Amino acid sequence: MLTYPDIDPVALALGPLQIHWYGLMYLLGFAAAWGLGRWRAARPDSGWSGIMVDDLIFYGVIGVILGGRLGYMLFYGLEQVLADPLALLRVWEGGMSFHGGLLGVLIATALFARRQGLTFFQATDFLAPLVPLGLLAGRIGNFINGELWGHRTSLPWGVQLPCDRFPRQCLDQPATTLLSPAVHASQLYEALLEGLVLFVLLWLFSGRPRPTMAVSGLFLVGYGVARFSVEFVRLPDAHLGYLAFGWLTMGQLLTLPMILAGALLLALAYRRPSGERA
Repeated sequence: MLTYPDIDPVALALGPLQIHWYGLMYLLGFAAAWGLGRWRAARPDSGWSGIMVDDLIFYGVIGVILGGRLGYMLFYGLEQVLADPLALLRVWEGGMSFHGGLLGVLIATALFARRQGLTFFQATDFLAPLVPLGLLAGRIGNFINGELWGHRTSLPWGVQLPCDRFPRQCLDQPATTLLSPAVHASQLYEALLEGLVLFVLLWLFSGRPRPTMAVSGLFLVGYGVARFSVEFVRLPDAHLGYLAFGWLTMGQLLTLPMILAGALLLALAYRRPSGERA
């Protein structure tokens, strides 16, 4: 079994100013998306300029932050924000919803596309391969924050947690217990599947001309399948629990429409004439 290294969520403290690893992971994700976008825009046949990439990432950053935080509070923490409205601003404490962030990015991308004279799916097909490395960085931020742990496991890569920091994982243990039973590091599973694997899949797939909507559809299906699968070993939010059947989580409920929408986009993309390529 592995032991959680109990990393301090604060990367750097300068008096009252605290810089959190969680925020740094978001910055790293945005930087990776910008760098990859610039690299791909430099191709002679891309149809994109570096300035367009700069603007797209700026719009995307606003969409991720506003949509992610508002989505989390709407889907997972409505009671908390009603009791403490300032909780909306405390992003460094965690609490960013991917599905809310996705909606925010889609709205921001639609505004960007309209300004640039592009179709919505021309913009999303370019953006989709840039997203997974940001998801990877965000899930590592979840791991450092010590949130989104999975169920108990006897597998050799299970992680034991210090009970003084993670009392939920030690509820049925003796009071003198220092380490919890091993649990799934579901954040790292998601970092691998939603981040690295999905990035490689999308980057290779989008490296050749594809029908418009195909790259966007593959992103939705790929993320959806990865997230839906990991939710089976990830503990549901304590205040929500399972929504139905003793296994359905809020994450799965929100992800299922993504899989269906992605499959529809792929079907529509490949029913178009072969000359229409992104």
